[in-house]
Amino acid sequence: MPSEFLVSLRKDIAAIAPPEDSSIILQFEERRLTFKNPKPGLRTALKTLATVPTPPSQLKKIVCESDGFEGWQKFNLYLNKLAKLGWLCYSIVVNDVAIATTVPISPDLQISPQPISATTKYILSRFAYTHQIAGETILESPLSFCQIRLDWRGAALIALLGTPQNIYELSSQIPGISVDIAEQFISLLFNSQMLSTVDENGVIAENENLILAQWEFHDLLFHTRSRVGRHANPFGGTYRFVGKIDPLSALKPLISNDLIDLYKPDLAALAETDIPLTQVLETRKSIRQWEEQPITVEQLGEFLYRTARVKNIIKSDLAELSQRAYPGGGGIYELEIYPVINRCQNLASGLYHYQPLSHQLNHLTDKNELVEALLQSAASAMGVEEMPQILLVISARFQRLTWKYQSMAYAIILKHVGVLYQNFYLVATAMNLAPCAIGAGNADLFAKAVRCDYYAESSVGEFVLGSRPVNSQT
Repeated sequence: MPSEFLVSLRKDIAAIAPPEDSSIILQFEERRLTFKNPKPGLRTALKTLATVPTPPSQLKKIVCESDGFEGWQKFNLYLNKLAKLGWLCYSIVVNDVAIATTVPISPDLQISPQPISATTKYILSRFAYTHQIAGETILESPLSFCQIRLDWRGAALIALLGTPQNIYELSSQIPGISVDIAEQFISLLFNSQMLSTVDENGVIAENENLILAQWEFHDLLFHTRSRVGRHANPFGGTYRFVGKIDPLSALKPLISNDLIDLYKPDLAALAETDIPLTQVLETRKSIRQWEEQPITVEQLGEFLYRTARVKNIIKSDLAELSQRAYPGGGGIYELEIYPVINRCQNLASGLYHYQPLSHQLNHLTDKNELVEALLQSAASAMGVEEMPQILLVISARFQRLTWKYQSMAYAIILKHVGVLYQNFYLVATAMNLAPCAIGAGNADLFAKAVRCDYYAESSVGEFVLGSRPVNSQT
């Protein structure tokens, strides 16, 4: 059985002793716990928890010597409550230095020393990863309810656990790491879902979990970090850059002065002549072949007007917002549309940017190697040989959205892409065109073609549009 973990309060919990009374207040963010007139032993134990990692047995001794066994029972209840709140950290200490400390990111974290077999081998979970935050090495995993802060020895032990290790093998390779410390370390990480056992045949238990086996590292990490529950990061509309960085404008500035006016349909007339919504929904499908006669520029204009134009610019106290033909979180609308034209009647082949307020195409370049590559990439993604008539590349101006939102920003972007896809499908079906969403695209190729900063604006979706073949008419 490994030695007990040392416990302490999170660094970001304030311990307040008001001068006007004898209370002790623990405060984390907006939540407070008040201990009114605590007995001397409880007072000392709380102050110790807020100061230095301490063995629970030592805290018990402090409380029992002053407040008696009944005082310890009460303190133990407090300790359990602090753990359930996610306010308690667990540490492994070597020569008065913590080599590993858990930091709860969910109240579901449960840590207790567990027996570790001396011969059982363990390996780092394929979902675990280290990164740097504020000068500290942090171990995290989407399977875990905590972060683990590591010193250099803790980080070295993690590196060793990239291959199967038992406690003896682990302790023999790092100076100052005894077998007992190695056992504590394995127990702490195993409690935290950072490790998996490896049997005598080399089979990793985690890989035998048929559900986890179907998750890729980045997908599970993205899922857990963009939803509430398994992280403690700021979440939602935090506006963390207000007063620090100016927000991006609602409309992307013109890339060139070469503008083409697009056809604007009569919406009132369309309301009378469009096929019913139910028929649109029932007949909508992806079409990966096109009529020999390509789509017209008038059809492209009507399509973009009905699906993506800016109806209105809204001035708010913090940033420009807009109203469009599809829903967008916070009225921010970070998505941009770049028509890549292969064949379109009365419109030259090349790369364009759609101006959604003025309803114009901004011509960026004639067809070149990069434009051809974008079209060919779309054909390959659809599994066809013929390049599409029109490829609509959807990009995101990321900082437009991340200026307001934290943790959930990229998830919102992908939801917006899905909303726009549906808009495209419904309108294309109503117009008797051939629509097809594409599941993948080359963001680096797009950034080169448009000459934009990959980290400021990248492609996040692709959609093909063309004339509908006669044998696919609704």
